[in-house]
Amino acid sequence: MKGTVVALGGGGFSMSESDGSSLIDDHILDLTGTTKPRVCFVPTASGDADGYSQRFESAFAGRAETSVLSLFCHDPWGYTDPSMLLEQDVVYVGGGSTVNLLAVWRLHGLDDLLGEAAANGTVLAGISAGMNCWFDASSTDSYGPLAPLRDGLGFVTGSACPHYLGESGRREKYLRWVASGELPGGYAVDDYAAVVFRDGEVVEAISEKTEHPVYRVMRVGDDAVEEPVAVRLLASTTSSSPETKLGVTSL
Repeated sequence: MKGTVVALGGGGFSMSESDGSSLIDDHILDLTGTTKPRVCFVPTASGDADGYSQRFESAFAGRAETSVLSLFCHDPWGYTDPSMLLEQDVVYVGGGSTVNLLAVWRLHGLDDLLGEAAANGTVLAGISAGMNCWFDASSTDSYGPLAPLRDGLGFVTGSACPHYLGESGRREKYLRWVASGELPGGYAVDDYAAVVFRDGEVVEAISEKTEHPVYRVMRVGDDAVEEPVAVRLLASTTSSSPETKLGVTSL
């Protein structure tokens, strides 16, 4: 897969505690190289929850040209031809049900359109289900209890586990599924952290808060092994503090 993917384990505007500001979201905009990028929010996984889309528009107002792709035809956005994704600088995918997202996307042809958009320079980003969708496989609660899913878009090789330390059971079950072979090895990303991929390879891991790690998880024999990934702590433009590194291994 050609192009850039930013996979958020958690964080971004949807987990902001106040005004929707997010250093990870700032970094996503910076990746476009434009002063006022075109950013489309795709809230399919939440069933196009209106409040979610409104929070996106509020968070990005004034610094991006925003749009919402509502495949459920919610007002005031209505239905738009999904080919509009090819005109975006960023496609930002919200959280919710990974299974439902993938099913609806395939019916509307988004699987092919998103690959084409990425190859043409569009940054693909997403949180939670919006992280899971880019990988071959993932840990998901789409069926209620956490379960392994081997049905992603495959833009990134391996499996994904968002909210790694932020939600009970995520870490233990993901390690168990990788150890048993139910899921291939992959990346486990905590809340407020993200991994940036380019052309299928890791560029870096980033975080907007301290003590939120990223791991590469591999199957070794009958066990799953966590390899910490060096995480760059993003610095606010209003602060003179230098960016620091978290973790013990390099990329």
